[in-house]
Amino acid sequence: MSKSARQSFRAARATLALSALFVSLMSTSSFAQQSEIRDVEDSIIKIYTTQAAPDYFTPWRLLTPRQSSGSGSVIDGNRVLTNAHVVANASYVQAQKHNDPRRYLARVTFISHEADLALITVDEPGFFSDLKALSIGDLPEPLQEVSVYGYPIGGKTLSITKGILSRVEQQVYAHAGAYLLAGQIDAAINPGNSGGPVIVDREIVGVVMQANAGGRAENLGYFVPPSIVQHVLKDSEDQQLDGFPDLGFRTQTLDSPAAKAAYGLEKEENGVLIIKVFEDSPADGILQENDVILKIDEFDIADDGTIQLTEDLLTDYKHAIDMHHIGESIDITYSRGGVEKTVDMKAKIPMANHSLVRGEQFDKAPEYYIYGGVLFVPLNMNLIKRWGNDWGRSAPVSLLQARNEWASPDRRELVVALQVLAADVNLGYHDWRNWVVEFVNDEPIRDFAHFADMLQSNAEENIVFENSNGYQMVINHQEALDSEQAVLSQYRIPSAYSTGLINRAD
Repeated sequence: MSKSARQSFRAARATLALSALFVSLMSTSSFAQQSEIRDVEDSIIKIYTTQAAPDYFTPWRLLTPRQSSGSGSVIDGNRVLTNAHVVANASYVQAQKHNDPRRYLARVTFISHEADLALITVDEPGFFSDLKALSIGDLPEPLQEVSVYGYPIGGKTLSITKGILSRVEQQVYAHAGAYLLAGQIDAAINPGNSGGPVIVDREIVGVVMQANAGGRAENLGYFVPPSIVQHVLKDSEDQQLDGFPDLGFRTQTLDSPAAKAAYGLEKEENGVLIIKVFEDSPADGILQENDVILKIDEFDIADDGTIQLTEDLLTDYKHAIDMHHIGESIDITYSRGGVEKTVDMKAKIPMANHSLVRGEQFDKAPEYYIYGGVLFVPLNMNLIKRWGNDWGRSAPVSLLQARNEWASPDRRELVVALQVLAADVNLGYHDWRNWVVEFVNDEPIRDFAHFADMLQSNAEENIVFENSNGYQMVINHQEALDSEQAVLSQYRIPSAYSTGLINRAD
């Protein structure tokens, strides 16, 4: 064999060896991937729900029940972790294991609508015996590949998609409107994926959640990150929902050099300006409007309101408060007139609402009161969203504007005359609707329970309902009482007021 032939032979043999090594590595990698998939897929649960939400336009009725499905993952304690919106307003819940045609009756054991997370379980003996509980991992690094497991629309079997973590920041959660940390990935996430896990190295690093895109299929999705998941899991230990604390102040950014100087900050100092302190909150009597929050615990606050969690992660300073549990201490460093101080505050359960419009509620019956054939309801986001997906444009402007007004101990909630059930007792007002009532016989309304109590205890001949512009609706009290049963019978309404309202008012 010639020298050139021998060289060609050795080169060919080296190429074959490299090819064999490449095939071997690919085979090993493929085997590892298949092994991970098998370890995880049996822990993914499909959840079937029948949801019967109340109708806030006719609050004594339910909307037509609808069937939906979502995903979940098995975690320790014979529990399935999923989204709150998957089981919200549920009247019937079932769980189905991977490659098992049977559906098992399930029940909700804990739910945090704020974090869009819920825990369900199945009481059927042996349901969890062949299922491996997944552990909660750490937040992935930026651009790290993740896998999304779930049961999206378009099929019945388990779906696995891959993507990368594109960003992590504070986001408004679509389900209940809370402002919490969230991750964004470019994996295909569609209806039905909700509640399914985001997986890295066989660990849950997130829970897929509802996007603000109206439910349409998309190649962009959001997930609840591990820090929020762990917070809710710890909160669930006593089966009592505490939620995320709120210290009771609101702020705005201090990007302006002139504003910094006006509130006593040096050029190199950064923080956020307090614009509101709520009465009876942890901050009440300690912090004041025009104080500047410089630091929360060990986190310095930038002039745009962000803190640095890691080298690659900036987010809103609110996250430093969110990660505390009720009863824990939070160190607040602030500046007042250029003098720096540090105080220790106790994390407390937040007030029901800081806005005059209460946030969206779930798994609860609406409150209402019918007086003189007029349907009165408290103003909340459930009512506003009843105007449809485009509620920001279609709901009455007066109701939308109220979301920007602060609540106070003397004015905690607004009352709306939603519609008039036409009858002789309310002649002249049949076309009045969506009317905010501020006074009853010249007395300001504190909240809906106070409003109901004023109607129940009235001793005047007439009740005069008045709005902030001075427009009045006058109903004769005795006629209202005498016509009550006839109005209820005519419109097939079971009761003049919602269950528990009068006892609450008393």
